[in-house]
Amino acid sequence: MAFDLDMIKGVYARMQERVEAARNIAGRPLTLAEKILYSHLWEGTPTQVYERGKSYVDFAPDRVAMQDATAQMALLQFMQAGRPQVAVPSTVHCDHLIQAEVGATPDLQNAVDKNKEVYDFLSSVSNKYGLGFWRAGAGIIHQVVLENYAFPGGMMIGTDSHTPNAGGLGMIAIGVGGADASDVMSGLAWELKMPRLIGVKLTGKLSGWTAAKDVILWVAGQLTVKGGTGYVVEYFGDGAESISATGKATICNMGAEIGATTSIFAYDRRSAAYLRATERAEIADAADAVAANLRSDDEVYADPATYYDQLIELDLSTLEPHINGPFTPDLAWPLSKFATAVRENGWPEELSVGLIGSCTNSSYEDVSRAASLARQAVDKKLTVSSEYTITPGSELVRYTVERDGYLDTFAEIGGVVLANACGPCIGQWARHGAEKGERNSIITSFNRNFSKRADGNPNTHSFVASPEIVTAMAIAGRLTFDPRTDKLVNVEGQEVMLDEPSGLELPTHGYAVEDAGYQAPAEDGSQVQVLVRPDSDRLQLLAPFPAWEGTDLKGLKLLIKAKGKCTTDHISMAGPWLKYRGHLDNISNNMLIGAVNYYNEKTNTVKNQLTNQYSEVPAVQRDYKAHGIATIVVGDENYGEGSSREHAAMEPRFLGVRAILTKSFARIHETNLKKQGMLALTFSNNADYDKIQEDDTIDILGLQTFSEGQPLTIVLHHNDGTIDEFPVNHTYNEQQIEWFRAGSALNIIRRSVAAS
Repeated sequence: MAFDLDMIKGVYARMQERVEAARNIAGRPLTLAEKILYSHLWEGTPTQVYERGKSYVDFAPDRVAMQDATAQMALLQFMQAGRPQVAVPSTVHCDHLIQAEVGATPDLQNAVDKNKEVYDFLSSVSNKYGLGFWRAGAGIIHQVVLENYAFPGGMMIGTDSHTPNAGGLGMIAIGVGGADASDVMSGLAWELKMPRLIGVKLTGKLSGWTAAKDVILWVAGQLTVKGGTGYVVEYFGDGAESISATGKATICNMGAEIGATTSIFAYDRRSAAYLRATERAEIADAADAVAANLRSDDEVYADPATYYDQLIELDLSTLEPHINGPFTPDLAWPLSKFATAVRENGWPEELSVGLIGSCTNSSYEDVSRAASLARQAVDKKLTVSSEYTITPGSELVRYTVERDGYLDTFAEIGGVVLANACGPCIGQWARHGAEKGERNSIITSFNRNFSKRADGNPNTHSFVASPEIVTAMAIAGRLTFDPRTDKLVNVEGQEVMLDEPSGLELPTHGYAVEDAGYQAPAEDGSQVQVLVRPDSDRLQLLAPFPAWEGTDLKGLKLLIKAKGKCTTDHISMAGPWLKYRGHLDNISNNMLIGAVNYYNEKTNTVKNQLTNQYSEVPAVQRDYKAHGIATIVVGDENYGEGSSREHAAMEPRFLGVRAILTKSFARIHETNLKKQGMLALTFSNNADYDKIQEDDTIDILGLQTFSEGQPLTIVLHHNDGTIDEFPVNHTYNEQQIEWFRAGSALNIIRRSVAAS
C-alpha cells in the first residue's frame, strides 16, 4: 500500500517548475541535493540562491517520523502548541523501549507489559492528532520508513539521528530534535543552514566478501566522526547504480557517524525495483515520470569537482571488507590489517558475541547473505564459537525471512532471534555478566560503538562490520580470523574454508506479512482523550521555560568541564534511562553522568562550589538550582555527537544550566540547544579552554546587544582574585536569538497560536 500518494504526486507536480527556477537563478546545473532542497523551500518557487554553509533557509518538509523514546517529548511539546491535528503526515514507531534479554517473543511481551502507560499515551496522542502509529514489534523506525514512506525526491525530518537511512531511496531525510518535529507538525517552517555538499563518486562493483556496509566504513575512516558536519553527502557513479536500494540505505544510515546532515543516492532502477517489491508501484511510476529531477544534472556528473565542495572517489572493485572500532565508528581497518591491529593494541582476541541486524543492516539481502554463511557452517560441520544474535528490522522482513527458512538456518548454529526493535544497538540489552566489567570483544552490524553503548560495560570492545563479516567472525570465535584466507577445523578434524557469501537483493516470492503492526488514526480525533496521570513516573506534562531576563548572565558557576568525547550518550544516557523519556524531571537525573570531568578524570563526580564537596553531576546542579544559581557547561570538540536526543539539551535547560561553551558542536545538538533557549557558544581561540578553572565564577556579556555574527564575551573570575576575559562565537541568526529571548522556540509558537 502506498501511503500519502496524493502528497507525493503533489511534490512531483511542482518539482519541475521549482528546479528550473533554481537552475536559472543559480545560472548553473544543479546537484540532486540542491534540486530537492530548492523544491522544498517554505517560500515556494525559489527567488534567490542560498549560500552553502552560511545562509539559514526555511524549508517545508513533506513528513515527520518519530521513534517512541523521542516521540514522547516531541508530542508533549506539540500538545502545548494548541493545534487540532498535525499539519503534515507524521508517524510514531515503537522500537526503542524493547529490551533484548531472552528472545523475541518474551522480550516483546515484557516490553508491552512494562511500557503500557507510554504505549497507550503515544497511541492515544496519535489517534487524536492524526498520526500513524506503529505498535511495538512492528519494527525499527528507519526500516519501516524505508518500506512504507520514503520516496525519491521527498524531504523528511525524523527525531532520530539515523533518519538519513531514507536517502537510500533518494530522499533528503534529516535527523532533528523533538522541538523541530513539533514545529513542522504545527505547520511552521523548518530552519536549516544550507548544507555544503560532499560528492562521493563510486566506480566498479562490489564482489566477494565486500558489502555496501564497507563503503560507509571506508568513508568514515576518510572523513572522521565530524568530517561530514554541515554537509549533505551525495553518492553517484556507475558504482552507486550497482548497489541495491537497501544497501544504499545502509550507507546513508551510517552517514550519521561522520556528522553529515544527510546522505543521498539518485533514483535508479534498483530504487524502482524496491518500491515495486514493497507494493508502491504507483510511486515508482510517478518517479519514473520525473526521473530527470531525481538525479543530478548530467553536467554535474561529467565534472563533479566543479559542483561539490569536496569530492571523494572510490573504486568498489578495490574495496576490502572493513572493521571499524573499537569505541568510535571512524577507526577504520581494512580486514587485511585488522588482525595485526588486534594483536598490537592488545584488544581481546576472543569474540564473545556477534550481533547482526538493526536499522542499519537488516534487509532481506543482509539476512540472506548472512544465512548463506550460517548454512555453510552447518554443512561443513563447524562449531560456532561465539554467541550470535539476529535483530530483524521490521515485521515485514522477519516474517518473510522466516517463511524462506533463514531463521531456521540461524537456529541451527545457535542464533537467537531478538525482537524487531533497536535492542543492543542503543543499549537496550540486558546482557548477563556485563555488570562485572570484564574486558571482552563484540562485533556488530550496527552503526555506533561508543564505550558502554551496547551493554553498559566500559571494557566491552565493540567493533562494527557488515553482517557477513560479523557472521564469519562469530563462526570462528576470534577477531584475528580472515575468512578470505584462513581455514577452520570442523568437528571431524578437517580443515575447511568458508566460501564467499551469497544472497538475494529482493525475495523471489515477494515480501509477506500477516500483521505489519500499523494503527491508522481516528478519522475524527476531537473526542479522543489523552491522559497523563499526575503521579506517573514515566510521563510528565511540560511547563514553559522562562524567558530571558533581559540582562547579561553573571555569577554562573562551572558545573563541569568535560574532557574529550562527550556524545549525547554521555550527556543523557539511554539504556535503563529510556523509560523516563517522557518525564523531564526524572530523566534529568542522568544529566552528564557519563561526561569525564577534566579536573579528576572521573565520570559523574564534580565539585559543588557551595559546599566544596564532590558529588554526582545532577545532584550538584539541583543544589545550584535550589539556591537560584545558574551554571555553565564547558565541552571539548564535536560536543553532542551521536543520537539526536533533545533530552541532552532539555535536561540542562530544565535544571538551570544557561550556556554550553565548547570547541565545536555536532549539528543536531547545537540546534536542540538553541530551540530550548540555551546559549550554544564556541571558543574563538580553543586555547581559552585551558583557562577555565574548577572554582571559576563566570559572566557572559553582550547579551543586551546579542546579534547575528557578533561575538559575546566570557569573563572568568578565578578563586585567587584574578580575571581572564575572551570572546566567544555563536551561529545564532535573528530568529534563533528570538528563541533565546522568549525562553524557547516553543514559547514563540504558543504565542502565535494564542494570538490567532
